[in-house]
Amino acid sequence: MKVFSLLIAALLMGLGAVGADLGDLKTVYLLPMQSGLDQYLAIRLTTGSILQVVTDPQKADAIFTDRIGSGFEETLAELYHEKSNDKDKDDAQGFAKPSMQAITRGRGTVFVVDRKTRNVVWATTERPRNSSAEEISHVADKIAGKLAKSIKGK
Repeated sequence: MKVFSLLIAALLMGLGAVGADLGDLKTVYLLPMQSGLDQYLAIRLTTGSILQVVTDPQKADAIFTDRIGSGFEETLAELYHEKSNDKDKDDAQGFAKPSMQAITRGRGTVFVVDRKTRNVVWATTERPRNSSAEEISHVADKIAGKLAKSIKGK
């Protein structure tokens, strides 16, 4: 299962890199994550000067999340006061509009999504062994380190 998650994350990173440059992102808004991972990530991202964490989603270049799919799209619509698209409506040719189902429901996979393009520009998987504060802090360290490497170009 871990190999499958890594494969998905690698695929998403490759697809996301086409539209936006991770190095162009300066500010990030963190959505709530399981076990408070978002809080630990906020600390690591700011103390490591990796990205500036903002508390106002309007000021963010990107969104950090542990889930993508229709629920994530609805959250973005709420955050940015957009009209939600009715998934059941048909397009001009009469075909039902596709909706993206959640790709991950497991713990440990995180995504950085460009706010404007909605492309996944970075993703990784670091599965915590348990939900203790010490373990979640350790996972946040690993994720922040990987992101810093990616931003600097390895």
